[in-house]
Amino acid sequence: MTAALLQVAQIALVVLLAPLMTGLVRLIKARLLGRRGPPLLQPYRDLTRLLRKDAVLAANASWLFRAAPYFVFALTWLAASLVPGVTAVLALAPTADLIALIAILASARFLLALAGMDVGTSFGGIGSSREMLIAALAEPAMLMVTFTVALVAKSTSLSEIARFIIGGGVGLEVSLALALMAVLMVAIAENGRVPVDNPATHLELTMVHEAMVLEYSGRHLAMIEAASMLKLLTYASMIACIFVPWGMAVEATPHALLLGLVTYVAKLAAAAVLLAVFETSIAKMRVFRVAEFLGGALMLSLIATIVRLMSEGL
Repeated sequence: MTAALLQVAQIALVVLLAPLMTGLVRLIKARLLGRRGPPLLQPYRDLTRLLRKDAVLAANASWLFRAAPYFVFALTWLAASLVPGVTAVLALAPTADLIALIAILASARFLLALAGMDVGTSFGGIGSSREMLIAALAEPAMLMVTFTVALVAKSTSLSEIARFIIGGGVGLEVSLALALMAVLMVAIAENGRVPVDNPATHLELTMVHEAMVLEYSGRHLAMIEAASMLKLLTYASMIACIFVPWGMAVEATPHALLLGLVTYVAKLAAAAVLLAVFETSIAKMRVFRVAEFLGGALMLSLIATIVRLMSEGL
């Protein structure tokens, strides 16, 4: 019963914190650029404003175009709810598998790419093709990272991985350092952040994610924007769960849960600060160099797996 209640709290917490994390990234970026920037709670206001508006649909839009935003939001919300953040004592902990998590996020990406091509606009087709290019390199890199972590923790369950690392079962691991670098590169590409993409611009020559959702408006756009915020939080939570799980509650005691909540919020805030600093200190790369960027992530993850296998004498 406790695990079920904590799982419900986790489901509500991620959807509440996702806009706050996005707002913190935008605010810090604006301050670093010498601008006042939007208020911290502006993403909540934007989502509320979009939900109140009617959706404008193209004449040739099919049922897929209408349903895709809700499916994408639901799948991304599910993925965010599976990643242990505050505590590892969750009802869905047995299903919180890294491979399953990658598959859920891939399903959401697939539906959004189909919706981008549904209306038949040139922007939608360009965005969908670029998104699939990114996915073709990002997903193998994530799978290789999964294999590396599984070799270290002897499990692909996020809760078991967190418990193993918190318990001191791992020391200084070169393979985990390489895997962390690969995950960070994949997370930047998957969330459409600088230098891969810039969510604040609408330049047709560089758009990836924004090109797929140009035809959406109103409540449909609200669902997609909320899914994008949840995806950023999902990757931040996943990185924190695997590589820096210290502070996470492994027992359902009030003191441990309070410490886990404070630690989790602090980790998300730190991730937002680091992302904002990174984005303001680097220029956007050309679209054709994204393959090289993700190819580097794939090579790092592959080297991490090889290093781990060699260290075990296999």
